[in-house]
Amino acid sequence: MSHPRVDQLRFARSEFQRGLAGVSADDAIRRLEPMNSISWMVGHLAWHERLVWAIRGQGLSIEPILDAVANGAPASTPDLAEMWAAWQRVIEIADPFLDSLMSADLEVALPHDGRETAPTAGDQLQRITYHYWSHIGEASAVRQILGHADVPQFVGPIERQAPYRRETD
Repeated sequence: MSHPRVDQLRFARSEFQRGLAGVSADDAIRRLEPMNSISWMVGHLAWHERLVWAIRGQGLSIEPILDAVANGAPASTPDLAEMWAAWQRVIEIADPFLDSLMSADLEVALPHDGRETAPTAGDQLQRITYHYWSHIGEASAVRQILGHADVPQFVGPIERQAPYRRETD
């Protein structure tokens, strides 16, 4: 069983996917400044998970396409299908690593995070979870401005998909 904090990340991911279901490729590349394009948001969250769970967590260098949507990179409007595909591949590499994390692992820096004052894995897990919620709100705003009538309401069924539970390890 995965750690309860990992369950919360997975719920945030599922809400992100739910919030973007049905967004067209054309709408995904529209940029309503100063907000980001939806396709950028998908790639950017994939970039963040790649950075933390693949690079810092496992020492893996994957998905160079995501460098274009890194923090500090210029605003862009990448192809939505390419970003979702990269996001999916990153998640497939991240999930087994996340499933291996125990409470004690969350209290130390990730094994390949060479920064002198690296945050704990738990800090990183929380940051990515909240990062999803930030972009869920941004994407919802973009969709509303674009006139989408079917924008999902948040938060979805957390009690079913990621209910509160005590740590067991």
